[in-house]
Amino acid sequence: MPMSPYVRGLRAKIGTDILEVPTVSVIVIDDARRVLLVRHVEGNLWTTPGGMIEPLEVPSDAAVRETWEETGLHVELRRLLGVFGGPLFRARYSNGDEIAFVSTVFLARPISGALMPDGEETLEARYFTRDEAAALPIKPHVPPVLALAFAGVPHAHFEPPTWTP
Repeated sequence: MPMSPYVRGLRAKIGTDILEVPTVSVIVIDDARRVLLVRHVEGNLWTTPGGMIEPLEVPSDAAVRETWEETGLHVELRRLLGVFGGPLFRARYSNGDEIAFVSTVFLARPISGALMPDGEETLEARYFTRDEAAALPIKPHVPPVLALAFAGVPHAHFEPPTWTP
């Protein structure tokens, strides 16, 4: 989906300056232990399905909605993989807009639908093994998240804090 009316309103006020937004990402794992990735229109790089959480939207609803919109699959969220942010979770779009995002990442499994990119945000959607994913041109924030998913970490991951009083 193109820029939401909410973000368009914020951009009218702040221009292209960095905007911090809450997002969701979904690691969809099939029965063969492959992960679903999408090739994004912006930058032509591979990434996980996901996107911005709209104002007052429940993060789990955003995760299911974004996966449906970008891949044509309805998913069942299984658990929280972690909450991520920091320098890797920053981007500049081709129009000059800067964004930083705090991403709630869910593990999920497909339950229905037909795999098909939306053609608006995603150009391609496919499942990949760990080795196949490692060889892709991929967004910088994705490899550490995929590493945790492929490792089968049994609990939510959080970076240790570096800030001290």
